[in-house]
Amino acid sequence: MNRAFNRKKDKSWMHTPEALAKHFIGYNAKFLGNTEVEQPKGTDIVKDAVRKLKFQRHIKKSEGQKVPKVELQISIYGVKILDPKTKDVLHNCQLHRISFCADDKTDKRIFTFICKDSETNKHLCYVFDSEKCAEEITLTIGQAFDLAYKKFLESGGKDVETRKQIGSLQKRIQELETENSELKKQLQNLDDQMRSSKVSPAGSISTKPASTDVFDMIPFSPVEPLVPLPASNGAPPPAPAPPAEERKDLFGAEPFDPFICGAADFPPDIQSKLDEMQEGFKMGLTLEGTVFSLDPLDGRC
Repeated sequence: MNRAFNRKKDKSWMHTPEALAKHFIGYNAKFLGNTEVEQPKGTDIVKDAVRKLKFQRHIKKSEGQKVPKVELQISIYGVKILDPKTKDVLHNCQLHRISFCADDKTDKRIFTFICKDSETNKHLCYVFDSEKCAEEITLTIGQAFDLAYKKFLESGGKDVETRKQIGSLQKRIQELETENSELKKQLQNLDDQMRSSKVSPAGSISTKPASTDVFDMIPFSPVEPLVPLPASNGAPPPAPAPPAEERKDLFGAEPFDPFICGAADFPPDIQSKLDEMQEGFKMGLTLEGTVFSLDPLDGRC
């Protein structure tokens, strides 16, 4: 590893100061990831982090996972790591939190920097893979440090507060952008669900279930006529039952109805016998005021 930058007065940089102060310099690279380190700087610290992330990347590659590509935006305010397609900010490393930056002289595609996380206050080492621009990216970060340091001296230290405020605003903007993208995804999902519910597939028949009562049974309506259903074997339905006045029993006689049967319905001789039996039954119940029990279990007589 090699220390990427030194603040020398005769240092010739690659970009104009305006490009890094008012805009940013963009690069594309592969992001191997980040890992926590114990110290904010040091060549050995960075070597261990690179070795660790390379090993993890080999395991993921054997599982079929590709190394994600990212876009780097470098300015005097920091290094932004973005998704190249959606332009979502994955990491926003403010420049005053970056404590070390280096490229690997043994593997010219690897470059790293150590940044202190704003939430956890832990030092994280970010490792990247760029086939042609590893050294150039490292020098660009060094130039951004040099310009930021000069601006700090010119402002008498007041620019540090300004950068902190800008960093806080950038972090808030990043959170809002992430929240906005999540809301867009939710709206898109809801829109897809509404469209799929409105358009039914071809050939399908939408049926509305019949209303039921509290016992989960279809309520009976006496107004609706009963329609005989055809038999399952295809035979015609049975003939309807005859009216009540035409009904007769097996012997051709009219059926007996005890509710409408009266005394005049019997012949005179049978009716007189019935009257005698009824009178004898009443006389047997009472005799000279003595009550006789009809219950055989009762001992009275």
